[in-house]
Amino acid sequence: MRVNNSNQSGFRYLIFLLAFLAIHIGLPLYAVAKYPDISNRKVSPGNTTYYMDAEKGNDDNSGVDKKHSWKTFKQVNRRIFSAGDRIVITGPADFRESLFLVARGSNKKHVKLVFEKGTYNFYPEASFKKQFFISNTNDDAYTPKAIAIYIDSSSYVDIEAVGAKMLMRGKMIETCIDHSHDIKIHGATYDYYRPTVSELEVIKTADNFADLKIHPDSKYSIKDSLLTWEGEGWGYNSISLWQVLDPATGHLQRVDINMEGLKYVASGINNVRVYFKRNPGFKAGLVYQNRDITRDCAGIFLVRSNNLVLKNIHINFMHGMGAVSQFCRNITIDSVFVKPAANSGRTCAAWADILHFSGCVGKISIINSWLSGANDDAVNVHGTYLRIIQQPQPNQLLVRFMHNQTFGFEAFVKGDSIAFVHSNSLLQYGESIVSKAVRVNDKDILLTLKAPLTDTIMPNDVVENITWTPRVYISNNTIERIPTRGILVTTRGKAVIENNIFRRVNNSAIAVADDAASWYESGMVKSLAIRNNKFYLCGGPVVLVSPENTQNNVIKVHNNILVTGNEFILLPATEAVYAKSTANIRVLNNSFKVTSTPVAKAGLIKFKDCTNTLVLLNRIYNR
Repeated sequence: MRVNNSNQSGFRYLIFLLAFLAIHIGLPLYAVAKYPDISNRKVSPGNTTYYMDAEKGNDDNSGVDKKHSWKTFKQVNRRIFSAGDRIVITGPADFRESLFLVARGSNKKHVKLVFEKGTYNFYPEASFKKQFFISNTNDDAYTPKAIAIYIDSSSYVDIEAVGAKMLMRGKMIETCIDHSHDIKIHGATYDYYRPTVSELEVIKTADNFADLKIHPDSKYSIKDSLLTWEGEGWGYNSISLWQVLDPATGHLQRVDINMEGLKYVASGINNVRVYFKRNPGFKAGLVYQNRDITRDCAGIFLVRSNNLVLKNIHINFMHGMGAVSQFCRNITIDSVFVKPAANSGRTCAAWADILHFSGCVGKISIINSWLSGANDDAVNVHGTYLRIIQQPQPNQLLVRFMHNQTFGFEAFVKGDSIAFVHSNSLLQYGESIVSKAVRVNDKDILLTLKAPLTDTIMPNDVVENITWTPRVYISNNTIERIPTRGILVTTRGKAVIENNIFRRVNNSAIAVADDAASWYESGMVKSLAIRNNKFYLCGGPVVLVSPENTQNNVIKVHNNILVTGNEFILLPATEAVYAKSTANIRVLNNSFKVTSTPVAKAGLIKFKDCTNTLVLLNRIYNR
């Protein structure tokens, strides 16, 4: 048999191309082949129902009826689905590949993806992997992230997954929505077989030892008296940063426990005795959580996408920086319950933040949800300051990401409006429009502006993209078991936080920041209403407005903040409201329940460098 030379050359070229992609994208050859480029996919005619059955299906089948179901995502990943299409997936299933969905529905005919009841295991080894630069997450920015469910370049897609559990079998982005619009996920439950936060309960303490009951899901080994936490594709030794939960009160806090000199001995199944010369911080009856603090992933990642809805979703655990929305427009979080499954015996649901929004626009709505069991903030909304490094031309600026966990993403596009801000005062002194943004490297961006700058740039001044500043509505949620802040909201858009319950949040229940020296999280608040919430034994100040400006001016950083109709049940010696560098702040008609010690209103409400303040009709009660 003779082989045509041109075909042979083409085959060699294909092998070379696959090898090149594998090397430069970080994927094995089989992974590149499993996930064809969108341009190479077959387009579905539309108005068709496809079936997939992991137990009875076959990928050589047509998939157009239940008797001829597909077996894996292989055929789904080769198609572009069209308006009116429906894909029905029957579980349970073990997926060794990702679902890489490309679907082009219409406003009248959505594409529907249905996961029937059952447990769906997603394994990362042969999954689709992609490198992402994710805000506040870039400790391991250059390693491609494994993704369980990836929705790319899609529109008008509904994912229905009532009764379906998506179980991660290693570190993965549970769902990623990338450059898509009008996507809704409904009914899904997300969890990890082996959560990346390990848990134990202290059963007993003595002068030189403590008895630990390790949660069955927290796999471990002991060798040479050293305890190693073991996961699916990962492992680490305990670090000194722990979280401690008091199950009796629900109070969760971070503590430092010195790990030096501790010796571990197995004393039964999931029972360990730890020996020490001096107890470093173990107390009987408390639950301890430990994690590797490397920020290497996100739980759910929404990027450059519009009109997104997550509804009736249960998140029992997610690894990484929680659900991160980055440069997205109009996001609705409705009836999302973040807490471990009731029968799991676990106490942690989120490795870090729960909901994190960076550089978004339109309206962010967080309603009717339960946010708990985190290792960081429940909600964080902010933009990003980039420092001005040079002015190469009168209409050009070289700007730089300054925080080592936030860089690399597309922070500006043509047509975006930017503000120039003094880093010491955090006050804006000018605006312009971007006519061109060129990525110089992962940290630096060269901005060409519509007009030359006429203002004087001071050392360390920064720019903020003020096109991408969202409105925020947070209502009817419960926030508890949070070791840091409940809600951090730093945005120029109108924000309303009302009718929520904050229960024993360790630090401030609501915080307003703005800084150009530490996290570089931007956002001058222009209108914020905090009304009709219940704050139960939270850390103080319970409401904290604290921009990190080092220079005070007549003009203030934040403006127009209303705190009204709230009920504060306060810990002893805890401030209810503290505000710095704010104009037009009103604290009206709130009730403060304190311990029996008499407390003056001046001790509960404090202002520093504020103007036009009003404190009126507030009441203090003993509790």
